[in-house]
Amino acid sequence: MTGLKSIILTAVMLVGVFGRIDAVTAGNNKEVATLAGGCFWCLEAIFEELQGVRKVESGFAGGDDDASYTDVCTGLTGHAEVVQITFDPAVISYGEILTVFFSVHDPTTLNRQGADEGTQYRSAVFYHDDRQEAAAKRAIALLTEEKIWPNPVVTEVSQFDKFFKADAHHQDYYRNNKTQGYCQVVINPKLAKFREKFADQLKD
Repeated sequence: MTGLKSIILTAVMLVGVFGRIDAVTAGNNKEVATLAGGCFWCLEAIFEELQGVRKVESGFAGGDDDASYTDVCTGLTGHAEVVQITFDPAVISYGEILTVFFSVHDPTTLNRQGADEGTQYRSAVFYHDDRQEAAAKRAIALLTEEKIWPNPVVTEVSQFDKFFKADAHHQDYYRNNKTQGYCQVVINPKLAKFREKFADQLKD
């Protein structure tokens, strides 16, 4: 994925949104991004470390009704595991959020990330406004043009509807369960690669 960071940043600049997307949450320079890229424990652990990110919540989006973790794990609810990221666009842009997103998961595997399989683990961007939609679609188009991966990008781009927050024990999961097997085997290697690529954007 050499050059991926510059490619995504170029993509969002071309649609005129790099660092200039309107706030989704009113006031105090807050904006919201809702992303799905496999297990929400992984994405939460990654985005919590970025400068400008104020809050990351694990939950579900894309389905019609409220659902429990157990229900979503059946793959029958229509929901994807997502992270809802509240960030300061004056510190980190939506384009940079997308850069990280496309760098830390494989957007070419349909309904699967590693050993996690099912529609709840699909790759998706749930956009909150027209400019987020344009940025996501242009980023995917440019990734496809540059042939970053040998297979097609299958990331879903859908309008955000509702976010259902997961139960408390799913929040800050990695931080609270670092010795757990999944954290050791799956999350730790992802975090290590992420920290190396984005060292200049990490919180102190």
